[in-house]
Amino acid sequence: MKQHIFFSLCAVWVLGFVGLIQAAEIGDASPDCQIAPHEHQASYALKHLQGKVVYVDFWASWCGPCAKSFPFLNALDQEFNTKGLQIIGINLDEQPTEAADFLAKYPAQFTIASGDNQQCAENFAVKAMPSSYLIDRKGHIRHIHLGFKPDEADQLKTLVNQLLAE
Repeated sequence: MKQHIFFSLCAVWVLGFVGLIQAAEIGDASPDCQIAPHEHQASYALKHLQGKVVYVDFWASWCGPCAKSFPFLNALDQEFNTKGLQIIGINLDEQPTEAADFLAKYPAQFTIASGDNQQCAENFAVKAMPSSYLIDRKGHIRHIHLGFKPDEADQLKTLVNQLLAE
């Protein structure tokens, strides 16, 4: 299963490289896609979150840096969710049990989207795990972050705080 996800991401990268998929870039309007929240909540379009600062984080159970990012995302959510921040972790595992096992080890206090989220990853042209997109209240991508290292947390928190202040 991990190989299939790897090859799917490679295919997205190759298609983006040859110009068949337009990668989401800083300054662009955020691509729209249907968000299918975990735990059987109703799905909704990402564009319905316009007016909030949105942190979209694509992750998978096999991604080591993803495990390191969840405590940061939980703290970010706890500090800023009442100020207008919406964090959405979009899982790209093919097997729901793999995501469930990951979430049992690294519980999320923010919104987790699961199920068939491949279209959303394709719309953003995800290139790495994790891939994070910080979207302003007007729906424009203001920051793209590939991977995660704990020493980057302060910079990301500062960016979120700046967008919330706008």
